[in-house]
Amino acid sequence: MLSKEEIKRTSVEIINIDMLVPENHLLRKIDKAVDFNEIYSFVEDLYCSNNGRPSVDPVVLFKMVFIQHLYGIRSLRQTVKEIEMNIAYRWFLGYTLNDSIPHFATISYNFNNRFKETVVEKIFAWILGEVEKKGYLRPEVVFIDATHIKANANLKKNIKKEIPVAAKKYEKQLFEEINKDREDNGKKPFDDKNDPPRTKTITTSTTDPDSGLFHKGEHKKCFAYGAHTVCDKNNFVLETVVTPGNIHDSVVFDEVYHKVTEKYPEIQVITADAGYKTPWICKQIFDDGRIPSLPYKRPVTKKGNSPWYEYVFDEYYNCIICPEYHVLPYTTTNRDGYREFKSYSYICEKCENLSRCTESKDHRKVVTKHIWWKYLEKAEDVRHSPLGKDTYALRSQTIERVFADAKEKHAMRYTYHKGLAQVSKWVKLKFAAMNLKKLATWSSKQYMLFVEYALFIRKNPIPRCGIGFFDSLRRWSSTAFFVEYLYNV
Repeated sequence: MLSKEEIKRTSVEIINIDMLVPENHLLRKIDKAVDFNEIYSFVEDLYCSNNGRPSVDPVVLFKMVFIQHLYGIRSLRQTVKEIEMNIAYRWFLGYTLNDSIPHFATISYNFNNRFKETVVEKIFAWILGEVEKKGYLRPEVVFIDATHIKANANLKKNIKKEIPVAAKKYEKQLFEEINKDREDNGKKPFDDKNDPPRTKTITTSTTDPDSGLFHKGEHKKCFAYGAHTVCDKNNFVLETVVTPGNIHDSVVFDEVYHKVTEKYPEIQVITADAGYKTPWICKQIFDDGRIPSLPYKRPVTKKGNSPWYEYVFDEYYNCIICPEYHVLPYTTTNRDGYREFKSYSYICEKCENLSRCTESKDHRKVVTKHIWWKYLEKAEDVRHSPLGKDTYALRSQTIERVFADAKEKHAMRYTYHKGLAQVSKWVKLKFAAMNLKKLATWSSKQYMLFVEYALFIRKNPIPRCGIGFFDSLRRWSSTAFFVEYLYNV
């Protein structure tokens, strides 16, 4: 039977906006998980207490930005349009259907001029503090990596610029150990004099000078920013540092490492990819009483030449044995901290495999070994241990998952902001929103019922429920934490 509904667009009803938002809506979970009134304590000193025009509630401004990052809305202008039409968003802000939503320019002005990076840092730390109170943080093992964010800059608008090469933070310590190594080997130490600063030529954007030219592997060339990030075993982001996209991961490691270890001294294992496997990074982690979990890093050798492992280091006699069993004696330790071992040209020029060894005009093979090589060897031992294998295997579920979610679900592939300060705040707020989302989801009643049931199973014989129950729960949950909780609590 055909029925036709009466159009009631102009009907007047008395409703409660709270009735229109589903009980299991994400914003309801977030509203229960944290008390947003805490934000007032972070910003009240930025407002005049006794005169001036009434401001837009700062909690509303932060909630609007969180909505943008939680749902991956590309811009503040679009965020305001979405809030105007979405009942759940209005409920989250505490607005009725007739209330006017703040203009996007108001939000932009406040975050550009009033809410500096220190305020955003406090917001980020506050959310992490709430996570820690609930007992969800597991910082004993952390995962460090970097991802690139395309900048709001035209690749064609650029200039060449010469800049000084940044000094390494460990240069003084390295210089002292180089001189000690030279003295131990009967060489004259280097003079401690200031050499003229080295420079390099880079391509700089005229649209956004703070960004850096990024090109790696199959990636297309573009101006970008790098977000160097640390997360724990439960995928909560603990720290992030934003830099131009042309700065290598290992260069930024010191800043990220010191920040996160200062906040969480209980960190025991640092897990990272091969880009972080340098003598200094390994030395620093081991010297701090922690363990680096790093993968195999293929040495850079010329194709067709003898593989690196055929040149054996004899620590007792401080020399290298080549594949033809000839000795390459120690000659010097250079300013970069590498010991140099050089062959005898009169021996090498008669060698049948000279072409597979070196193409130098004087027929001399040079092999280098860093003075901190033992720390790299210790890192290799960790790599082959059960701890190293288990922690490194979690990278795909932790830091890689964080970056994948940030780009696919929270619109972090591209930024409309310009300048390092603004992009840093934008990234920090995005990761804060992701932490908040995970906290709210895990704190929800539905999730806690499953956890309580898992605890009940642990206290009772497993055969009562069977293995099939665990498989069904694993399929139900999309988080590695929940599966781990079932088996390890």
